[in-house]
Amino acid sequence: MLTDYHVHLRPDGPGSDAADFFTPENAARYRAAAEERGITELGVSEHIYRFSQALDVWQHDLWRGSGKDDIDAYCAFVREETDLRLGIEADFIPGTEDRMADLLDARDWDYVIGSIHFLGDYALDMERYDIWDTSHSPEQVWATYFTWLGEAAMSGLFDVLAHPDLVKHWGRTRPFPEDDLRNYYELAMEGIAASGVVIEVSTAGLRKPVEEIYPAPGFLEMCIEAGASISLSSDAHTPEHLGYGYQDALLYLADLGVTELVTFDRRQRIMEPLG
Repeated sequence: MLTDYHVHLRPDGPGSDAADFFTPENAARYRAAAEERGITELGVSEHIYRFSQALDVWQHDLWRGSGKDDIDAYCAFVREETDLRLGIEADFIPGTEDRMADLLDARDWDYVIGSIHFLGDYALDMERYDIWDTSHSPEQVWATYFTWLGEAAMSGLFDVLAHPDLVKHWGRTRPFPEDDLRNYYELAMEGIAASGVVIEVSTAGLRKPVEEIYPAPGFLEMCIEAGASISLSSDAHTPEHLGYGYQDALLYLADLGVTELVTFDRRQRIMEPLG
């Protein structure tokens, strides 16, 4: 089985109103692309910050400018008008765990994907809020990111950790720490091992400046040694990107001895053979 759970029905940014993309016709385009690429399990996981209810969790400038849609209308659309699994991509923001839990627990998800895009007010993968324009050293950025990743795992908010080394998004166009990156990966391992959270292998990095699958082999090896299960996704924002780079991903997973993927139904895990 192949899966793609980290999928968005619309592009990021302006001009992607829910009314134009949350339609049966658009969902059918994604389903057709999945069938063409041999993907059986297909789910959608819109960014939580694009829903007005998320403003009760965080008031970042991006969220205030983006939080326009109704999350319950999104849930009703996916459940009633499509055959897709219902997910959400929710940010881990330390200090907001209770408010985020209230928002998530009130809805009937198949899965919740947790991601870290921001360290405080600064972003890892958005030029407008670029953390690399600040005085933070690469060692500070990487240490904070992986410490928070472990905390995200332990929070109990999420079923899956998305693109779990997003800190490398810009590749070598941004500074890397000079020491062994495993020193930073290790900061997340206790939380990953204790929580049993699923680790996402994402081909999105192949389309980004880093031009690598998320996460790096060294990080994924450590996660597997810690007992983590794996999900496979593309982080597509258009049907054309659905299942992008999966041939590379299958070779990558085979090299690490991964033979099963996690699937979800109402936040219950089912293991399926990878293939």
